[in-house]
Amino acid sequence: MKINNQNIDPLELFLTKYNFEINGIEKICTGQKYTAVLLKSGNIGVCANLGTKIDPHKANYSKPDLKNISHRIVLNAYFSALLNYSNHNNSCIDIFEAIDFRKYKKVVMLGLFKSLSKKFDDAEISIIVSDRRSKDPNLIPVSEQKEILSEADAVILTSTSIFNSTFLNAINPTNDQCDIFMLGPSSIMAPEMLNYKNIKIIFGATFMKFDHRVLKIIQEDGGTKNFLKYENKRILQKLK
Repeated sequence: MKINNQNIDPLELFLTKYNFEINGIEKICTGQKYTAVLLKSGNIGVCANLGTKIDPHKANYSKPDLKNISHRIVLNAYFSALLNYSNHNNSCIDIFEAIDFRKYKKVVMLGLFKSLSKKFDDAEISIIVSDRRSKDPNLIPVSEQKEILSEADAVILTSTSIFNSTFLNAINPTNDQCDIFMLGPSSIMAPEMLNYKNIKIIFGATFMKFDHRVLKIIQEDGGTKNFLKYENKRILQKLK
């Protein structure tokens, strides 16, 4: 499906194409930092909460509301569980190892990944960072994002931009020569995502089927650092 209209919300697209089969959900687990959806197939999808309280009772999502942020988080986790296991190129490679960022003149990171930012600093590669949730004075304010995106030739975009409805505002200002790399455990590795403007590679993750260790960590308010050892890093990219 070629996406010609760059104003289609990805979650709306997935709902239309794949539906939301609530009977396919085994359980919803949630904590302060993440929400996980376990399908009856054993597939697990996760999505960051970013401070949003999630109701774990799946019956409350029988009629998904794309204007409701908690519904969007559950939908994001659901489609990650549904699609990530079959739509990826087998890889455990880190984004900093996979991409030669030295070849770019202006790299922008939307959504602060601290460990990745440190790798840029250690390698003495310049990077511009903006994060709507951070008050760090060293980061670029949200009001300047549109301008820096128009000048960037590479963008590292947090996949939480899908559920928090900032995805389209992030990709549309970029110029046609820009390469966008989506990153994070909240990634939905679906081929439809690669049809959006400038999306080149999606760096996401899968988990061992029925891995209750991951669910327990999330229920106990753990975050990425806590379940990192149980995830398998995956990528989805356009075939050349």
